[in-house]
Amino acid sequence: MSETGVSMAEPGVLRLAGVLDYRSGPALRKQGKALVEASKEPRLILDCSAVDKSSSVGLSLLLAFIRDGQATGKVCEVRGMPEDMREIAEVYDLDEVLAS
Repeated sequence: MSETGVSMAEPGVLRLAGVLDYRSGPALRKQGKALVEASKEPRLILDCSAVDKSSSVGLSLLLAFIRDGQATGKVCEVRGMPEDMREIAEVYDLDEVLAS
């Protein structure tokens, strides 16, 4: 398992890692919002390839980061979403919004 966190892996690539759940969600939300707002890139890739496990909190984080990006004029794209996140997205009819 990787360490849970959110980081700007490279310019314009926000990487989520570890377990995304109700315990990690609030801190990740705060950190991720600051990173999105600080990014000067016009395009933001939300990279989920290092996510080990996610509840619906992970989807909530992605939607919030997309909203943050759009508020600052960034085009957002989700990549590397694990299967458990995809399945939850389908249940909530978000699979097209979060297509990667």
